[in-house]
Amino acid sequence: MSALFNGDTIVANKRIRSRHAPSGPTGHRDGVVGLVVAAGVLVAVALWSYWATIYDLLKEWQRNEDYSAGQLVPLVALIFIWIKRKQFRACSLKPCWWAGVALLLLAQAGRFFGLLFLFESAQRYSLVLTVAGLVLVVAGRQVFRQARWILLFLFLMVPFPGQVHNRISGPLQGMATKGSVFLLEVFVPRVSQRGNVVMLDKNTPMAVAEACSGLRMLTAFIIVAAFIAFMVKRPRWQKAALVLSSIPIAVVCNVVRIFFTALLMLFVSSEVGERFFHDFAGLVMMPVAVMLIFGELWVMDQLVLPDSHQQSGAAKPRGPDIIHAKKSS
Repeated sequence: MSALFNGDTIVANKRIRSRHAPSGPTGHRDGVVGLVVAAGVLVAVALWSYWATIYDLLKEWQRNEDYSAGQLVPLVALIFIWIKRKQFRACSLKPCWWAGVALLLLAQAGRFFGLLFLFESAQRYSLVLTVAGLVLVVAGRQVFRQARWILLFLFLMVPFPGQVHNRISGPLQGMATKGSVFLLEVFVPRVSQRGNVVMLDKNTPMAVAEACSGLRMLTAFIIVAAFIAFMVKRPRWQKAALVLSSIPIAVVCNVVRIFFTALLMLFVSSEVGERFFHDFAGLVMMPVAVMLIFGELWVMDQLVLPDSHQQSGAAKPRGPDIIHAKKSS
């Protein structure tokens, strides 16, 4: 009887433990599935809400060559996520409601401002802020911290606002004209400038139009420089310098492109020069810019000295000798 009673007691204890025991891997798996379902629902709602903005952004990429490189930004962002997949897996999923909701409210305020004052750029920037807010609400601060540079990179897909575009395009056009005239004066004896028109040999005018300002090259080079800065393992200040250097690199490459176009128009024909400017030169300048960026990385390696703690690291092996001396004494 005692054995039977003990057996019943053991069975009862096991049932009680099974009721109050933690769920373990199954509960964790259910929590992850719940987060995935919630994320899917929120993303679907965001796509439905921003569909008009996304459609206008797609059309802007297609009709405006200055910002056609922006359509590559979402694809590159997905590549970044794939590269950092191990870091994302190591993060704990703890939704940060207060920060995520605050960021979503800020995004919606910007969107309302854009709708009220017909400011498309505000609506487009609010799309990126909404994505950042959803990351905080669904995944939490650790995932957001790992994805913060990818989220900042998404802002490059949005075209510049109209006022910013006008303030950038004009100076770029002027620098392209003056720079090309400076180079041409070295090789061509008679060159003059009339506004944004370059007179070649006083008989062949070459207009540096707004489309030749180099804004398209500038936006593309910034995206390429940001991609390279994300991929290389360098200090933050070097990555920032790399991205900022894409601006003068774009200006120099555009000046060189206009220079060779002018030489072809002067010594060959205008048709060959225009074909070179729009077809061949646009393809060649991108590899040239990438080579200049990697050359800049090489220069940084030559100029930057190793840290002092790395140099003193060679003296660390003497530690065991000191311990041994204390033991022998």
